[in-house]
Amino acid sequence: MGVIDRVKDVLPPKYREMAKFLVVGGTAWCIDTAIFTVLSHTVLAEKVITAKIISILVSTIFSYIANREWSFNHRGGRERHHEAMLFFVVNALALGLNLIPLAVSRYVLGFTTEHHSQFAVTIADFVAANLIGTVIGMMFRYWAYRRFVFPDELEEYDEFDDPDAPTSPVASVTTAPLAPVREPLPPASGS
Repeated sequence: MGVIDRVKDVLPPKYREMAKFLVVGGTAWCIDTAIFTVLSHTVLAEKVITAKIISILVSTIFSYIANREWSFNHRGGRERHHEAMLFFVVNALALGLNLIPLAVSRYVLGFTTEHHSQFAVTIADFVAANLIGTVIGMMFRYWAYRRFVFPDELEEYDEFDDPDAPTSPVASVTTAPLAPVREPLPPASGS
């Protein structure tokens, strides 16, 4: 039994979209965290907010492509350019929400290397930016994607019900029963 079959058996259809969203989000989180960690410990060590903005922008581009093509591929209702603009507006708002815990940690609570060890600052930055901020941003994104970016169900959709089901109008035509074949007409006599 494959992974997809196990998911189909365990996860009710109404939660499959959310599961895909979480897989995409988890992957984007790994991209975001890796870039943030590298930048904040090298070239942007004194500019962690800038490092976080860069890491979020890169992971957001990945997220749009993966969510559009996989998580919400059965939703739509907007032209692509309008949808992409809304996606990036929602993510700009989520970026602001994501940065709040990091800014509070650094500038309100004073978790800087002037007052704490590098290890304590690293842990505080990680928790604020990559855990608390990400959870807040994730909840907002899921709600906003469904509400504004991909608002309409395009059709009744359950990718796990019938793996042999046609996925395009061309496939529908090729899997339809064939009509009986008629004998060809005799050639017309030349006049």
